[in-house]
Amino acid sequence: MRQVSFPATGDQVGVVGFGAMGLSWAYDRQELSEAAKRDALRAAVDGGMDFIDTATLYGGGANEEIVGAALHDRRDEIFLCSKAVLLAEQLEPPRTGRCGRPDYLRQAIDDSLRRLRTDVLDLYYVHRLDPEVPLEDTWGAMAEMVQAGKVRSIGMSEVTVEQLERAQPIHPVAAVQSEYSLWTRDPDGSGVVSDGDPAGDVISWCRDHDAAFVPFSPVGRGYFSGALTGRTFSDNDFRARNSRFTPEARAANDQLILPVLEEIARKHGVSKAAVSIAWSLLPERQGGSVITIPGTTNLEHLAENARAAEIEFDDEDVAALNGIPAPAQPRY
Repeated sequence: MRQVSFPATGDQVGVVGFGAMGLSWAYDRQELSEAAKRDALRAAVDGGMDFIDTATLYGGGANEEIVGAALHDRRDEIFLCSKAVLLAEQLEPPRTGRCGRPDYLRQAIDDSLRRLRTDVLDLYYVHRLDPEVPLEDTWGAMAEMVQAGKVRSIGMSEVTVEQLERAQPIHPVAAVQSEYSLWTRDPDGSGVVSDGDPAGDVISWCRDHDAAFVPFSPVGRGYFSGALTGRTFSDNDFRARNSRFTPEARAANDQLILPVLEEIARKHGVSKAAVSIAWSLLPERQGGSVITIPGTTNLEHLAENARAAEIEFDDEDVAALNGIPAPAQPRY
């Protein structure tokens, strides 16, 4: 696996990491055994996908427990990341709340460390800002965790450049995690964050401030794999209520997006998912650290995802991918 330096700590990590959310939350994973979840995580690390991303939200702590059980004996081989503030209020269907109060965060980090079976996290994010709590209070509490030795670095997710500028003087932002894919390009300055505020050019901000940029959902929640055509989703699957996954939207997007991916995948001898993951790494051409975090529980797909790190697009490929039009329907 090709590696990149994580600026805040100097660790070398794989440019393709592993997003663990789907092991316990948002997608229908009821059929997965605990052994299958463990095998997926351990295979990811074996394949150089050592940047492991989880969160308190994903199953109300269950995801962290899965990661901790699978990888606690390989702690020195991984760069371990988790997140707080978003809360799982109801798991069926998945719903969220927020709590960014300092007292909650102080308890949340201790709970995460216990579930993950470790005494320190490499990176801890504010999963989303809580509109009821001043950013400065939330970020100040996160900074305290670094000083206490419970986390090595802190980051933010789905934030705007304006919010990053407010946080930076309190404590340096080590990483920004944003949805970024062929159909969600908001962090390049063209759109909004999940709360609806203009994002600004988050990618350039990260590059200019020596922060890692971490794209999530680079495979479009599975859509770019091409395997979802005609599929229906169970009630406990986030996509059953997402506007991009209605039959009508998928039919439209199938014509806009999948043919381009298919052609480039065939050219490079890789999967369509690998092409979409490799596209999410393109900002590294302008400098800075980019670590993308697709997730899967399929071991064959895991190996395909890892190949994204080695794809070298030519100018024609980039033009074709960048030229894919905006998808039918917004992301939320």
